[in-house]
Amino acid sequence: MPESDAVPESWRPVLDPVLATPESRRLGGFLKAEEASGKRIFPPRGSRLAALALTPLDKVKVVILGQDPYHGAGQAHGLCFSVQKGVKVPPSLVNIYKEIEADLGIPRPAHGHLEAWARQGVLLLNNSLTVEEGQAGSHQGKGWEAITDAVVAAVAARAEPCVFMLWGSHARKKAERVPGLGQDTHHLILSAPHPSPLSAHSGWFGCRHFSKANAFLEANGRGAVDWRLPD
Repeated sequence: MPESDAVPESWRPVLDPVLATPESRRLGGFLKAEEASGKRIFPPRGSRLAALALTPLDKVKVVILGQDPYHGAGQAHGLCFSVQKGVKVPPSLVNIYKEIEADLGIPRPAHGHLEAWARQGVLLLNNSLTVEEGQAGSHQGKGWEAITDAVVAAVAARAEPCVFMLWGSHARKKAERVPGLGQDTHHLILSAPHPSPLSAHSGWFGCRHFSKANAFLEANGRGAVDWRLPD
């Protein structure tokens, strides 16, 4: 892992053992070789662990699992579904906003920057943390999965109840690999189709995950998430 993507302190006990494995070293070598060949990799170095930097392990209340970063220039910045201010809001995030509006009455924001959620304890984690420009899914199976599996497992192992929002088959499959997320879990598991325009009308709209999450968090003394986003 490049120094510019050093593991944040709260996650080091979880990830240091994983990063010492041959699989993780191969991932580092793969990323260096891709960049050395002139390929553009997103998000840029220094932001690939942004989700972990903004949401320390002991602050996690909600986990939202994405698949891999946006592969267009200027979009990905280390938080799943999020884009920097000034970048057009992607279709899946538009549908997330529509559901929040229907569920909680919160008007849709004009931007797609979700850092305010991350700072409240919403871990916005992709399954793979990098992607090649214009090549969706290009870094799947290269080693990120072991790292992000360990992150999800660490949250699942905590005594504090959390909410896991599983949108689409890739997120459900990831959760199925994690001990502690079975039927007897003390966490709340919310599943729905992916908010992509291809599947949102198959059960994403009307899932009410955001009000359900807040009701669970409040009932367990953890405090609701304010899903509004400042301008």
